[in-house]
Amino acid sequence: MGESGTGTDEETQPEPVLLAQPAEGTPDVVETDEALRAASDALAAGRGPIAVDTERASGYRYSQRAYLVQVRREGAGTVLVDPVALNDRIDPLIAALGDTEWVLHAASQDLPCLAELGLAPARLFDTELAGRLAGYERVALGTLVELLLGYRLEKGHGAADWSRRPLPQDWLDYAALDVELLVPLRDALEAELDSQGKLEWALEEFEALRVAPPPPPRAEPWRRTSGIHRVRSPRGLASVRALWETRDALARQRDIAPGRVLPDSSIVEAAVAAPDNETDLLKLPVFKGRSQRRIADTWLRALRAAAALPRAELPDPSPPHDGPPPPNRWADRDPAAAARLSAARAALTTVAEANRLPIENLLQPDLVRRTCWRPPETLNEDSVAEALRSGGAREWQIALTAQTLSTALSTALDGTS
Repeated sequence: MGESGTGTDEETQPEPVLLAQPAEGTPDVVETDEALRAASDALAAGRGPIAVDTERASGYRYSQRAYLVQVRREGAGTVLVDPVALNDRIDPLIAALGDTEWVLHAASQDLPCLAELGLAPARLFDTELAGRLAGYERVALGTLVELLLGYRLEKGHGAADWSRRPLPQDWLDYAALDVELLVPLRDALEAELDSQGKLEWALEEFEALRVAPPPPPRAEPWRRTSGIHRVRSPRGLASVRALWETRDALARQRDIAPGRVLPDSSIVEAAVAAPDNETDLLKLPVFKGRSQRRIADTWLRALRAAAALPRAELPDPSPPHDGPPPPNRWADRDPAAAARLSAARAALTTVAEANRLPIENLLQPDLVRRTCWRPPETLNEDSVAEALRSGGAREWQIALTAQTLSTALSTALDGTS
């Protein structure tokens, strides 16, 4: 797949123009009800789609709430809204955005915190997803703006602590730039998708993203602790669970990112070392620090509670999965399924390359695995199409893949009979 949907050589592109500040300047942050009403009236009177973005404090705060909302519309300019200062009461803004199309980049990251504020689009255009469907290998906002619009955005504060007040001016410049060119980028990507015959595909994807429910909570989120593979015993896993749950409660109470309360590496280190007294605990990395020494008894209580659990209450080292096992185990557990997966992946790769699509956007990998692990009893295009539809595939994906996938599964089945 080329660098861009049109296959243009990046080296032939003129040097992009650096855009360090918004063309109309950075507006003052909306922090009062009066300013919010005036800004909302201007947005309601504007023209065309509305560019929307948010800034959170991931890595600093437990909450994933929006600490700044950026909005831009032709005829109204850019509006920066501080929902914290407004106590999240932004009804005028909700009404102003109405049923207008919203343009976001990587919408799945912003839609949840917007929904917490009562903001939800009636129509959606996701420029990151559009870039993927158009065949661009790199789809960061800055990259697409350079390739398609010829501007280089001044970046650098995306991972900052946006809960900080007051917000520095250069951060506000950065935030305003994130919506400065979103609508022109949307128009360029729409034209590209239309020229490739993919616009209807993209519209299906945007709508599916817009109406998607929030993911269900994980049954055992502590199992995602980084480095947990080092802990092999049920008792050690119980220690990881106890420390993780204790950390989560502290982080939630203080509204601090869990990793800032205690790093994952320290949870694993303590679970492996299994200290049975405070002196041994404080010998471990991180626990030696002043902030950890102050709450050492909290961590030690968690470890002792795990150590005292009866065997029947220890976590299973190999918990049951909701779906198929990891693919690297298929050959041993079900060679026929492994053959089906191999054939399906090869066939879908061909389809993806022919249509200049990332294979993960052609069909969700998890859905492919589930279909290969437990295919329809009667294998044909219709039954495979129904299985894909039941698994959440969009109609354009089914049209591109059902026949190919049915043939690949049938061929693999014949080869293992």
